[in-house]
This record gives sequence, C-alpha cells and structure tokens, in this order.
Amino acid sequence: MAETLTRRQLLAWRNAIFVVFALSGISIASWVARLPAVRDHLGLDTAQVGILIFAMSAGSVIGLIAAPPVMLRVGARAGMVLSLSIVAGGTVVIGLGTSVFSSAVVVGVGLAAFGFGNGSVDVMMNVEGAAAEKAIGKTLMPLMHAFFSFGTVAGAGLGALASALSIDVAVHLAVIAVIIVVSVLVAIRYVPRGVEADDPGLAAPKEPFRQRLVASLAVWKDVRLLAIGVIMLGMAFAEGSANDWLAIAVVDGYDQSNTTAAIIFGLFTVSMTVGRVAGGPVLDRFGRVPVLRVSALLGFLGILAFIFAPVPWIAYVGAAFWALGCSLGFPVGMSAAADTDDPKQSAARVSAVAIIGYVAFLVGPPVLGVLGNHFGILHALLLVLVLVALAGLFSPAARERSRRVRPTVSA
Repeated sequence: MAETLTRRQLLAWRNAIFVVFALSGISIASWVARLPAVRDHLGLDTAQVGILIFAMSAGSVIGLIAAPPVMLRVGARAGMVLSLSIVAGGTVVIGLGTSVFSSAVVVGVGLAAFGFGNGSVDVMMNVEGAAAEKAIGKTLMPLMHAFFSFGTVAGAGLGALASALSIDVAVHLAVIAVIIVVSVLVAIRYVPRGVEADDPGLAAPKEPFRQRLVASLAVWKDVRLLAIGVIMLGMAFAEGSANDWLAIAVVDGYDQSNTTAAIIFGLFTVSMTVGRVAGGPVLDRFGRVPVLRVSALLGFLGILAFIFAPVPWIAYVGAAFWALGCSLGFPVGMSAAADTDDPKQSAARVSAVAIIGYVAFLVGPPVLGVLGNHFGILHALLLVLVLVALAGLFSPAARERSRRVRPTVSA
C-alpha cells in the first residue's frame, strides 16, 4: 500500500512520525527539567532519586520487550497512540505524586508507566519511521532522531519556564500530558493503514502468544543483528556517557567553571543535532558503512582529544567531534535492524538492538562512575574510546541489504 500513496500522503506520513519522535523527547525533557523540584518537594537524597530513576529504567526495558507483540496484536498506529497515552498518564501520576500526595511511591509508579510507554513507543516509531523511509526512498532516520532532539530542547525550555514562573509540578506535567495526547491523536491520522502489523494480511490469522514470543526472541540468533548491536552498544555508550559525565569531566578534568561546563555540554548537544540533520543526505550519497566508519573515526579522535588535550580549547573541539561521531550510530543502527524483507520481523529486530542501546545508556554511566572514582573521570573515558573503535570495526554489519525502490506516487 505504501508504494501507491501520493507524494503529499507520503510527506504527511513522514511528518507524523517526526511529531511522534518530538513528543517522546518533550516528555523525557519535561521530567528531567522538573527532577530537582520533585527531589526537593519529596525531600529525597541522591540514592533515593536513583531508585526512582531505576523504576523508569525498568519500565523502559519492559516496554522495549513488550513492543513487538503489541505491534503484531494492534498495529503500529494504535500501538503508538496507546504507548504515548501511557506516557501521558505516567506524566500526570508523577505530578500528582509530587504535588498532591507527596509520595515517592506514587511518583515511582508514574515513572514506571512513563518508562514503559517511552520504551514501547521507541520501538514502534523507529519501525514506522523505517517503513516511511523505505517508501519515500530517502534516508530519514537521522532526521527523525533530530526531531527527538528538538523535542528535548522544547521540553527543557518549557520546564525551565515553568520553574522560573514557579508553576506547580502537577500543573506543568498535566499540561505536557494534554499536549502529548492531543498531538498524537492529530498526527496519527496521517499514518497510513496497511503498513506493517496494521495490514490484515500480516496480522491475521493471529498466532498464539507463545508463538509470537518465540518468534520475537528468535531474532537474537541472527549474527548480523548482533553485530549491529555492537555498533549500537559503542555509539549509545558514547552518547549516554557524554550526557552524564562530559560536564563533570570539564570541571574536574580541566578545572573549569560549572558555567563553562554547561556551555560545552550545549556545544555537544548542538553538534549531535547538526550531525543528525545532515546525516540523511550524507548516508544517501555514500551509504551506511562508509559513513559509520568515518563517524567512528571522528568520534575516536574527538574522545582522544578530549581525554588528552594539553589545553582546554582542544578538549572543547574534541567534544564537538565526539558528538558528530556518535550522532548517527543509533538511527543508522535502527534502520539497519529494520532492513528486512519480512515486516513482521522488523519490530522484533528493532526491539533487540534498542534493548542493547538502552542497556548501554543505563549501564554506561554507573560503570564510568566506578572507574572514574578509581582512575579519574578523564581516564575512565578510555573505555568509551575502545567501544567507539569497536563500533567502527563492526560497521559492515549495517550494509544495506537491498536497494530502496522509489515509490510510484500518483498526482
């Protein structure tokens, strides 16, 4: 069906997925922006905040695992609406747990639901994005992930504004929840039926749950997919480590101020977004493997410069190269995982590599913290250097399996 859509319908489909990516980013940044207020209102210490964050992380992993069978059951369109509705519900519960009930348990329940919804929609929007990418005939996944970044910027900005105006956490997060639900209900109208699990030919007859579960787990036997997972592991580890430790490394490693550290982290996020916006045309021109190799080299040189810079400004340039180098790893890994002739396998394959990426995001920062405590945070980043090099070595696994066929569109 996707190949018979008009150009206008194809672009509307693409734009709808852009919105879904942005909504996920807005939700996450809104929570992060109000985390200090939640902590202060509940009187939590650092360890207790860590437990709350673990509830969200656990929910995210469960959502990643649940996404493939949910997609096979209800389809991508309904699945994305359901997942973002759960995100919105969790967001409201977080606000109520903070401002109304003053209960860390209620906030934890909200965060678990919030994480579940974001984990499941992460798989679904990437599978649907890969389908739109294939139908349109252009590399779009990096730009879709750039919209996630745009969403985080918007969410952080709204959170900062709400905090500056002393808007209650519950009110702020309730407004965000309404924005999420209304926006996804409007956007989803432009996602065509008859794609992936929405297609009755793919969804029926329904297989028993046990068979669907076995089919989802079977993808882990695919050696190529596991190699793509290594790429995801290295690049996601590099991105997640920068999110948590780059600013501290600037302060502790180069004796700079907190303000300077914030500026350098801003440079990193801008460079990451630029890399993703520019990545699509570059990938179309040169292909996944050459681009991943160059990206890994840029990331390797950037991290190397950041660790061993004789003067701070070289470290700052290194941070920009670090961001550019790992900006395409996650979206390209998702595209490569979804690159299969069997649409029913796409969700399970994307879920598998997404789990690897999320594990890197979740496990990487604590590991670096332990290493940094013993060897210093700059030396701890040598682990990131090794994993980025490994991602570069495994880049051939992401090679395109087939040429994209330009869709036949009607006027």
